[in-house]
Amino acid sequence: MMKGRKLWRKPDDGKLMGVCAGLAEYLDIPVRLLRVIVVLSLFFGLFVFTVIAYFVLGFVLDVKPADAETGEQLPSASELLDQLENALQRDERSVREMERYVTSETFSVRSRFRQI
Repeated sequence: MMKGRKLWRKPDDGKLMGVCAGLAEYLDIPVRLLRVIVVLSLFFGLFVFTVIAYFVLGFVLDVKPADAETGEQLPSASELLDQLENALQRDERSVREMERYVTSETFSVRSRFRQI
């Protein structure tokens, strides 16, 4: 794999499954040039190989996510776990505060007044 690049399918930019569009972006060549090469390979004895390779890549490659276009990197697993831990700690504090209120004398007095 080329440094800093990942091979994707680009169905939004492609004609059929987006394989040529993804390969062209990965190889940094014009997509039309790659399509011409693919079509020429179909006529010059590589028909079976080209068709098999195209459809294998079409089913094996992942679709390029929308956020990959902007160059944003996805958070690492440890960053995701840290975010999850922080969210769980916040939620746990909220639950503790609720539990403290519900079990307090203030809550029982207020609920008795509501019943009256």
